Amino acid sequence: MTSTELFSLSGRTALVTGARTGIGRAVALGLAAAGADLVLLGHHDDLDEVTAEAGAHGGRVHRVVADLTDPSGAREVLEPVVAEHHIDILVNNAGIIHREPATEVGLDDWSRVLGINTDSVFALSQLVGRRMVERGDGRIINIASLLSFQGGKGVAGYAASKHAVAGLTRALANEWGPHGVRVNAIAPGYITTDNTAPLRDDPTREAEIRSRIPAGRWGEPEDLVGAAVFLSSRAANYINGHVLVVDGGWMSR
Repeated sequence: MTSTELFSLSGRTALVTGARTGIGRAVALGLAAAGADLVLLGHHDDLDEVTAEAGAHGGRVHRVVADLTDPSGAREVLEPVVAEHHIDILVNNAGIIHREPATEVGLDDWSRVLGINTDSVFALSQLVGRRMVERGDGRIINIASLLSFQGGKGVAGYAASKHAVAGLTRALANEWGPHGVRVNAIAPGYITTDNTAPLRDDPTREAEIRSRIPAGRWGEPEDLVGAAVFLSSRAANYINGHVLVVDGGWMSR
């Protein structure tokens, strides 16, 4: 098998959540460039641009609107989509962050973060994973975080949710690995997305963060594409239950 064949996603279909912007958009376009057809999930019907860009790679692109703050409702919306499309790759990317001291966080905000970042990941993994287990093949990639390993400050719900994502990744890998389903996660470092805008807008905090990154810069969403294509491809056939850190060296400090 050539290296091109090893990393090719031709003939595969990937469902990507949170596909409109940031990491989700970059990963979706990267999978399309590698040959995958796409099912793009967004919270609103505003996926025109990413749909057009992905379609330019020649693959089929379907889009669906679902509210991941209601994981049960989102799963109902996706059930006919999953029945119609042979989903080979699921990328659980959608996520939110709430910044507030833990002493002040309301339970509604706590529940909203956990609902999108953790509950929906399980709900969609279960929905898609059942079919993957039945077929004996599939890839699930969860987007974790550096806060899957650390506590952070003022983001208790986010840290808890991302620790849970790492644990769920390993648990599903243990259960579904014998059935040909590989479940892994990518833990991005500090990436220029909407979620990190408050940090980048604070000159002091931005400089502190950047000075600690051995790469000397913030990551871009496109820096996650190689990891996503790799974990989706035949090149990662024997990788399961792994959380792949893509952080410019942050965790090595």
